[in-house]
Amino acid sequence: MTSTLPAATATEVPAQRTPVPKTGSTPRTAPPRLRRSKADLILCGVLLVAVMTVQGWNIADYPTLSDDEGTYLAQAWSVQQGDGLAHYTYWYDHPPLGWIQIAVLTWIPALLSPESMTVGSMRIVMLLVSAVSAVLVYVLARRLSLPRWAAALALLLFGLSPLSVVLQREIFLDNIAVMWTLLAFCLAASPSRHLWHHFGAGLAAAAAVLTKETMIFVLPAVLVTMWRHSHRDTRKFALTGAVTACVLIGMSYPLFALLKGELFPGAGHVSLWDGLEYQLTRPGSGFILDTGSGSYEVLRSWLYYDRILPLGGLAGALLLLVTWRWSVTARALAGPALTVAVLALVALRPNGYLPAMYVIQALPFLALVLAGGAASVAHGVLRRRRTADESPYVTRGRYAFAALLVAVSAVYVVPRWYDGARTAATTDANAPYRAASKWLATEVDDPRDTRVLVDDALWLDLVHAGYQPGLGVIWFYKADLDPAVTKTMPRGWRDLDYVVASPTVRRDAVDLPNVKQAMKHSTPVATFGEGPDRIEIRRIENGGEESRASRESTAGPTDPAGPTDAADSTDAAGSAGATATEGGDR
Repeated sequence: MTSTLPAATATEVPAQRTPVPKTGSTPRTAPPRLRRSKADLILCGVLLVAVMTVQGWNIADYPTLSDDEGTYLAQAWSVQQGDGLAHYTYWYDHPPLGWIQIAVLTWIPALLSPESMTVGSMRIVMLLVSAVSAVLVYVLARRLSLPRWAAALALLLFGLSPLSVVLQREIFLDNIAVMWTLLAFCLAASPSRHLWHHFGAGLAAAAAVLTKETMIFVLPAVLVTMWRHSHRDTRKFALTGAVTACVLIGMSYPLFALLKGELFPGAGHVSLWDGLEYQLTRPGSGFILDTGSGSYEVLRSWLYYDRILPLGGLAGALLLLVTWRWSVTARALAGPALTVAVLALVALRPNGYLPAMYVIQALPFLALVLAGGAASVAHGVLRRRRTADESPYVTRGRYAFAALLVAVSAVYVVPRWYDGARTAATTDANAPYRAASKWLATEVDDPRDTRVLVDDALWLDLVHAGYQPGLGVIWFYKADLDPAVTKTMPRGWRDLDYVVASPTVRRDAVDLPNVKQAMKHSTPVATFGEGPDRIEIRRIENGGEESRASRESTAGPTDPAGPTDAADSTDAAGSAGATATEGGDR
């Protein structure tokens, strides 16, 4: 017989369950948004006004105009005129995005007043780049969990260091590249962790590299920051998107060369390969710690302006990297500390080339790690091992010791930085350049038919004064290194009328035969300034009428004025093949 269970007839009683207590980790607290924090906005705004005042005061007159500034601005002018990517042959020495951005920044001022498109006048646009970079330093500091006062300190260190006051005024590609790099870091450390922020970080990193190619060394630090600040569930998508965006945008440069048929060397044209080969094999300036090397002189020039930010920031970066495993601040600042370390290692190459503007790339990260170190010290003094029942005397002692540290630091830093700021605000280092430009504009009878060798700091000044761009006013390197120019000089230096012997021209004429002979066979007709910084306008012997007659016979039945813009010289050089080994960062 099959037995069955009787049906339940009693009232059903629900099971009694004890609620599980809510335990576990609390949700992640996102850092406050800068745009919603009135205190952050006011503090950042006030400090930004102070920094821009110091950097902008006397910006056209100090520091001395440099040949590199003139080159970048002349190339931007060529872009504005529609004459090509450079005022002579573009030979892939740098990606052109940097001076395309300069062309955009200077477009409205140049449109309103074309004669203002000169190095001294256009330095004012660099204030916009410096302002954006300073704000990004503050934002990045806050996103890396630095307290408000430490973020303010980072902004001041970055903006008021005498190195920054001098170098951020100048029209250098490094300043623009740093702005893009800081944007990449800020997006990589975004508190909202949106994937499009990380994708944008990849785009900004690519823009930095295409502005100044040496920023490629900083990309690993951007990835480290992104790794730390991305969510573990979406980290692989974030990194993949950022890397993909960076690579795709970066590949536009070789694609541009490929489409122009200039990716690889060939007869009658320049190539990206040749440009890269030159940059990788250019003569080095020696080991930075070798007292007899050019790199050591560059280091001395940095430390002449400021020892605090370079040495203090480098020491702070090394300390953060060493204490990474057990220091919260070290982990938070891993990206900036790694950036400083990588840039320092690149500078320490045994026989690498070290330009003076290289330190610009490290300035914001030196400021961040130095401010982070200050925050760590402040935490150790004021908070470490502090208990609720701590004696008021001990608490007051902590604050007294912190105040003493601040006072000692201020006594050491403020007088030195004040001297640097005062020099930048009161010194007129460019009076000789302005006087030379005025003399050439007013004392030469026929500028249109006069050929003069100058460094690029004066090139645009003379173009506005009526000299023929490219083949009338000649960037002095091109008289020896660019076939588009040398083929118009069948008699060599004798086909020139004047040479403007600036410090750059005198320094590099040793390796340029035509320039060297022009200097040797010329006499000064006007001198401006004194000592090694003087500028001499030298009239070349056997120039003048003989050189003009020679040019007319060389020109033949074509327009006696010859090519009238940089586009003509670029086309000519493209067919002839250019050799270019300009000085400076170029």
